[in-house]
Amino acid sequence: MELKRKSAMGDLFPIGLGAMPLSLSGRPSQQDAVRVISAFIEHGGNFIDTADIYALDMTEAGHNERLVHAAVKACGLQHQVVVATKGGGTRPDGGWSFRGGGSPRHLREACEASLKRFERDAHTLYYLHGPDPEVPLEDSWGELARLQEEGKIQHLGIANVTLAQAEMAHQMAPLAAIQNRCNPFCKADLNNGLLDFCTENKIIYVPYCPMGGWGEHVKLAGSSLFAPLIEQYDASYYTICLSWLLQKQHSIIPIPGVHSMSQVVSNLGAASVYLDEGAIKVIDEIIDCYQPMHID
Repeated sequence: MELKRKSAMGDLFPIGLGAMPLSLSGRPSQQDAVRVISAFIEHGGNFIDTADIYALDMTEAGHNERLVHAAVKACGLQHQVVVATKGGGTRPDGGWSFRGGGSPRHLREACEASLKRFERDAHTLYYLHGPDPEVPLEDSWGELARLQEEGKIQHLGIANVTLAQAEMAHQMAPLAAIQNRCNPFCKADLNNGLLDFCTENKIIYVPYCPMGGWGEHVKLAGSSLFAPLIEQYDASYYTICLSWLLQKQHSIIPIPGVHSMSQVVSNLGAASVYLDEGAIKVIDEIIDCYQPMHID
């Protein structure tokens, strides 16, 4: 399997790091979290995903960004590691929402606040976290395009979108990345044209929750379908799941969330596991059962 993904940001290792769990409930200490991120970099990873709202609530906005920055800075590889962050999300009462986050004013303030946390003049990759149901997408995306023109964003991304929304955004200002949920239980984007759109336009497709996420990953461990694959490849179901995603398209870079250094090493190893057609078919035939969370 090819061990590099071509992107607008340069060559990327095919598996990234989803840093969000390091800042939510049950998180490790700050020192251990920095060690986890550093281990990812030291083992060859160079694509890290974060967001301004990855924290317990808005009273500690930027918690995850600060962790990521501390780790990357400690490694001395600020110019070799692509850190992608997001704006446009909100945390009302500790919940998750895009409502109120898509206004031009909010996005500008969020973008500039994140730049201060990263001690940078420009974001390498900055996503709109998701469309705001109360703000036309053209207004939100237009503001990010203006921030790009001002030199505060190098490359634009968008998350939690449909194919139609992605096409509209790309026409206004070129997309470098699209981030949506995708895993064996949620395969919509593999069949609805969005992945093909990414490949055709040289946009990286970044699946979050690639093993299920939010507790659904336990379904992988409990699935009898995975038992023979685990034995055949002498690999965990996590590894097999990531390899399955990587073999779908060369535009895919999954970002599994991690809590420990052992998870980092295991995840990165999936890039060296090649599944045969029979194994891929087994996972392809798992019935989709994901019910979208209500995030408005």
